[in-house]
Amino acid sequence: MDDFQLLIDLHRTAERQGPGGGAETKRAMELAGLDRSHPLKIADIGCGTGASTILLAKELDAEITAVDFLSEFLDELQARASKHGVADRITVLNCSMDALPFDEGAFDVIWSEGAVYNMGFEAGISAWSRFLRPGGKLIVSEITWLSAKRPEALQSHWQAEYPEIDVASTKIGLLERHGYSPQGYFVLPEHCWLENYYRPMQSRFDVFLERHGQIDQAKAVVEVERHEIALYEKYRNYYSYGVYVAKKM
Repeated sequence: MDDFQLLIDLHRTAERQGPGGGAETKRAMELAGLDRSHPLKIADIGCGTGASTILLAKELDAEITAVDFLSEFLDELQARASKHGVADRITVLNCSMDALPFDEGAFDVIWSEGAVYNMGFEAGISAWSRFLRPGGKLIVSEITWLSAKRPEALQSHWQAEYPEIDVASTKIGLLERHGYSPQGYFVLPEHCWLENYYRPMQSRFDVFLERHGQIDQAKAVVEVERHEIALYEKYRNYYSYGVYVAKKM
């Protein structure tokens, strides 16, 4: 099993594959003005195992297309959607987010939590715009600096991992440049990282290592995750995910 398959195995059973929370998803819905007053067509891009997908299906009168390039995650999503009684509102699509087969103006809402970095923020919001009807809403979360200055060790880490990391004002400017009108912005609080994502992941490490016979490859996967967790615990005041809500003009 290669490193990528090991990473999938570590995260496949998790409720979340990145920081987030139910209350925060609901807050984004409110900022976007989404409610049950009329039916919606939603694309949840980079949906993972479906934490946000299932909540959207519960809260809204919506037909949701849940997109992920990992079939293992989509299998988990379908099982969870059935358990929550919303499977009939969700259609899964095993597809890369940079090769979406949708028609122009097909959706009222494009939703993407913690996933656009796979394309890059600017490339994602630009490419996905054509799938939104005029006046449609984009809700996307993106790793964001919380201040203009930060420690060099942290800057170097994220510059290597994701060079597009930037302050919120830059991200909002990109939204405006690509034909969106910003409607709202907020920062994910610490519990979205620690209680909702990192602590559950840490609880899976021992079982994961045992499942793979304590091989060096599995240990290396865990060490990368432990380093990321330690980095956040030390420097949490300098970065988080920003949640951006915008309307297509």
